[in-house]
Amino acid sequence: MFEFPIKYDVIVVGAGHAGIEASLAAARMGCKTLLLTMNLDSIGQMSCNPAIGGLAKGHLVREIDALGGEMGKCADLTGIQFRMLNTRKGPAVQAPRCQSDKKAYQMRMKLTCEQQPNLSIKQEQTTKILQMGGAVRGVETSLGVRYYATAVIITAGTFLQGLLHVGEATQSGGRSGDPAAHSLSDSMRELGLELGRFKTGTPPRLLRRSIDFSMTIEQFGDDPPPMFSYWWNGLFHVEQSGSAIEVPNSILNRTGKQSSCFITHTTAATRGLVERNLSRSPLYSGRIKGIGPRYCPSIEDKIVRFSEKERHQIFLEPEGIETEEIYVNGFSTSLPVDVQVDLVKSIVGCESAEIVRPAYAVEYDYAFPTQLDRALQTRMCRGLYLAGQINGTSGYEEAAAQGLVAGINAARMTKGNSPVLFERDQAYIGVLIDDLVTKGTIEPYRMFTSRCEYRLLLRHDNADLRLSKIGYEIGLLRAENWQRVVEKRELIENEMARLHQQRSGPQTLAQLLRRPSMTYDCLPNPNEQLPLEVRREIEVSIKYAGYINRQLIDVMRLKNLETKEIPPTLDYKTVPSLRSEARQKLSCIRPATIGQASRISGVSPADLGCLIIWLRRGESPAPELLEAVPSIMPVTNEAE
Repeated sequence: MFEFPIKYDVIVVGAGHAGIEASLAAARMGCKTLLLTMNLDSIGQMSCNPAIGGLAKGHLVREIDALGGEMGKCADLTGIQFRMLNTRKGPAVQAPRCQSDKKAYQMRMKLTCEQQPNLSIKQEQTTKILQMGGAVRGVETSLGVRYYATAVIITAGTFLQGLLHVGEATQSGGRSGDPAAHSLSDSMRELGLELGRFKTGTPPRLLRRSIDFSMTIEQFGDDPPPMFSYWWNGLFHVEQSGSAIEVPNSILNRTGKQSSCFITHTTAATRGLVERNLSRSPLYSGRIKGIGPRYCPSIEDKIVRFSEKERHQIFLEPEGIETEEIYVNGFSTSLPVDVQVDLVKSIVGCESAEIVRPAYAVEYDYAFPTQLDRALQTRMCRGLYLAGQINGTSGYEEAAAQGLVAGINAARMTKGNSPVLFERDQAYIGVLIDDLVTKGTIEPYRMFTSRCEYRLLLRHDNADLRLSKIGYEIGLLRAENWQRVVEKRELIENEMARLHQQRSGPQTLAQLLRRPSMTYDCLPNPNEQLPLEVRREIEVSIKYAGYINRQLIDVMRLKNLETKEIPPTLDYKTVPSLRSEARQKLSCIRPATIGQASRISGVSPADLGCLIIWLRRGESPAPELLEAVPSIMPVTNEAE
């Protein structure tokens, strides 16, 4: 056994989207950080859809960027098509999305990690977590090397006991072409972590020149293209011909217009093929035991669960500028290859299409996220953090958001600082983590705007105003970027004051702007020197002021619950009148506050009332707390 002579502050295991954000955050906050990966060439790989953002996911990316993370910058630099989704709906549910050049994204993330001060990267497979006295000490690799650190972050993605399925054929693997991690699950169980089993899948990739795009509907990008990152002007996109910042030459050489995506659909022949071959699908033959994502179902699941639908929409999306591979979005499957060939030919425009990579499903171990606190630290082992798909989530954006939080808090823990915890009324990141550690998940978790009860406050366009101060104060966001936010806020406040004071006839300009058909630019004497993002923020703030104020009142009313702490050592068996289910759930999850306890499934308002009274025994009653309890209602959410 070789003990590596350098002791690190933070070790990150896994270099996917969670591992990248975790290691960059820890290194940028001054920690000596080690990133371990089984394959250096797979850092930041887009194993499934080559895209970043989308509904609610775009909110997460902008929040990551506002805090000083990397995903938004990389997406902007390597995207090939950019769109703002839901533009016909209100601002709360609009979100940016980009189609990415998957190899350009991957290589830029690799270069970013390689160039980051305080960050070392090594290609080794982690097999064991080292601990002593209930605290993490480091990790051990398959080469017999021990690396020591004060904090360890596990971001293993789909690699823990990964098993690939294509029809009747199975093989070990974390994704196609990469081996699974077999020993790390056992090490986690030895620490007391309970693991479950999930499943996800990916569609086939087709050869571009074999598709008849004239049979499909072309989908163009937006002009000008919407960006994720707040932190530079004239940001270079791969569809533009110049650059205002220093970027790798491989990206600078990419010029031309945005790439198109294409919309098509399945047919009756698709349905017949699936129905005749269901017995050959590992999903329906019982070979796959893990639970799959409800909101990204396979084509088998779509046809079985939505039997009344005659056809299903399919998106044909390019995987990059310098490749002929086309991603078939909405067509994941684990049926045998011979069936996949016929299925693809049943799609409109794909009658002669050639599969270059077959679809497959992957089963993997995950850790029940209720075993974590809101800093994403495990309760079983101090200094051990989990982030990404290992916590039961799906999606690059959810993984990156968790990685950023784990990296921040691991870094702060090594310095003896308190963790940074995000609230539900503060960020989508707060909603994501609170849902995971409080409610858990029985299927791969995906973020939706409907999971967020304060979504009008947490728009994608105001993430910098909400979160950049935190990023700056913890040492993650550059001072010049924070100064830009300060200046932006001043512009907004000054112009809002002017609009509320200046009149046009009997009404103020602010009252005029509240009219549904009125825009800021149509007002008398608009300030044309204001940046577009400032004008948009002013317009939304004034038009939706009534709804925003109502949500702010709700936030303040429930703050008493969110700030009322529960002692971490409380024995719930001693609390009288709690129902048995509530005792069990509270003892297992151990919520930090009354607010968090209120969101646990199986804990009723009556249970909360008993808990509040017990915590305040010997004191005067707290009517503001008890009054807030009956108003707590579960958030409307597609997962329920």
